[in-house]
Amino acid sequence: MPDLPQTSHIRLELRGPVLHLWLDRPELRNALSAQMVREIVAAVAAIAGDRSVRIVVLRGAGGTFCAGGDIKTMSAVGEAPPLGAADELKDNNRRFGAMLEAVNAAPQVVIAAVEGFAMGGGFGLACVADITIATADARFAMSDVMVGVVAAAISPFVVQRIGLTAARRLAVTGLRLNGREAAAIGIAHLAVQDAAALDTAVHEACNQVLACGPAAIAATKRLMLRAAGPTPIAELLDDAADAFASAVRSTEGREGTRAFVEKRKPSWVVQVE
Repeated sequence: MPDLPQTSHIRLELRGPVLHLWLDRPELRNALSAQMVREIVAAVAAIAGDRSVRIVVLRGAGGTFCAGGDIKTMSAVGEAPPLGAADELKDNNRRFGAMLEAVNAAPQVVIAAVEGFAMGGGFGLACVADITIATADARFAMSDVMVGVVAAAISPFVVQRIGLTAARRLAVTGLRLNGREAAAIGIAHLAVQDAAALDTAVHEACNQVLACGPAAIAATKRLMLRAAGPTPIAELLDDAADAFASAVRSTEGREGTRAFVEKRKPSWVVQVE
């Protein structure tokens, strides 16, 4: 049995060969905190070499998957630090990217069970799962641009998931898709009617995976990820963290995040006649 870490922002439930990893901040629709990111990384690392754990099921507590990053925290960000000093904003985004990279490369099969919202960083988590199953009324969006922020760390994984053309459309519009629409373009693999059907579909997917050799799965995933593209993902994520920090501190980013917190439209929102 793996030595699982103590956690406060996620909940870990080991049921035989399946680790259920719950994002557990339901009062904030499971918004991704720095602590949550650290805990996910620790959980994935704890089971990396343990073939008794064969599946990780990602799910959000309280009926929603993940509403994305904590916009209230972003809206309170100050000026950029002096040259050469540590940049907490950039470093946090880079750690988020490293978390996505770790989930993406996990030797276990990762199943994302999506209901409610999968926005921003939650959208990214749905895109790094091997199998993503959503309820028909789930809502997916690369919502970052709507608050003047760059969809930084998630972008490389979204492009890998659905291709450049489809990803660009979502990235520049913040368009919301329901579960069936997400399945139609490959973000999700299956859309089901409701939460009960989601439970059933996850159970069936687990049994399909458990009929396969765990070492063979790990090796297959490793080979497929190597074939996905020549640019090292770490290099892309370094660039993404720079772009994210610059965007949050920009005039546009400050206005967008403040507008989100104040529940109003940002100043740039206009309608064409």
